[in-house]
Amino acid sequence: MAEAMRQINPDVVAAFPITPSTQVIEDFATFVADGKVKTELITVESEHSAMSACIGASAAGGRVMTATSANGLALMWEMLYIAASMRQPILMTVVNRALSAPINIHCDHGDSMGARDAGWIQIYAENNQEAYDNMVMAPVIAEHRDVRLPVMVCLDGFIISHSIETMELEEDQAVRDFIGPYRGLHSLLDTDRPVTWGALDLHDYYIEHKRGQQAAIESAKSVIESVSDRFYRTFGRKYELFESYRIEDAERVMVAINSVAGEIKEVVDALRDAGEKVGLLKIRLFRPFPYAQIAAALRGAKVVTVLDRSTSMGAYGPLFGEIRTALYDAEPRPLVYNRTFGLGGRELFPDDIQELFAESRRYLQNGKVEKIFDFLNVRGD
Repeated sequence: MAEAMRQINPDVVAAFPITPSTQVIEDFATFVADGKVKTELITVESEHSAMSACIGASAAGGRVMTATSANGLALMWEMLYIAASMRQPILMTVVNRALSAPINIHCDHGDSMGARDAGWIQIYAENNQEAYDNMVMAPVIAEHRDVRLPVMVCLDGFIISHSIETMELEEDQAVRDFIGPYRGLHSLLDTDRPVTWGALDLHDYYIEHKRGQQAAIESAKSVIESVSDRFYRTFGRKYELFESYRIEDAERVMVAINSVAGEIKEVVDALRDAGEKVGLLKIRLFRPFPYAQIAAALRGAKVVTVLDRSTSMGAYGPLFGEIRTALYDAEPRPLVYNRTFGLGGRELFPDDIQELFAESRRYLQNGKVEKIFDFLNVRGD
């Protein structure tokens, strides 16, 4: 992610380090010190201040980036909404980590899922290659005239961020040609065309501005598809709003986000070799959520198992709620149920995934779901 930031060469990076995203900013700080980028690096006293500085720099007309995790993202909460509502195309790496308490520095998606309604585009990555590629695409998406919204690119803490993987980095100039120069809108520093950012906006026009913001994030779906297609034609790696893995004729489909998709694919392949019609739908774009496209992709499924790596206290999992909504009008409607796993970094092994598929086989045979929501791999009651 730091290499992607170096290639993007933003005008400003404001950040406060927090595990496990610390190395992103540490490495980028080295690039600044060595003169490999022209970026103004602002070291601040907190993540709230980091996002505040990013908003100010973006409003002044700069291309702006940052990175954070977990409690750092939570400390930005107020400013996340302001960044999106002011339509500032800020770019942020989120290295997913559990929120305290109890204190935990390992992976789950509680941080970014908690921010899902802040108005940011959210793109998720299974591995380091996808995370890098998504970040290369992020400025093109964020800065599109039909979008002009901030983007967070999410990857799993430690499981991906601290693992060594083979991957391909593109040439610096090829990346910069793909992204293009930054064209800011309504800069605070353009004194010949004075503007106001963050003005008081009461009942007179607030709802109109929110409707415009909603229209922009909805427009992002087609923009992301277009940018992903251009990325494929330029660099040869293909991405869509989500990945359909062997679901064309699948009766039982698992839906998941990020790194666990790798293990699920291995189990799907093994079960396919045994004659079972199973598949995986891996979420890439969570905000805006591609309801219609996902409903079309799952139209042949009879049982859908949704895996959430976060909790929504007092409700079903965040991903489950969206998948169930997408399938509400499906005819016939598949059986859909929710399993929460991996909180605080607890592993989900291939044997566990095998058991999940065995459970969905039983539900298919019985024609009903015995337990719509449950936690996986927990001790006792």
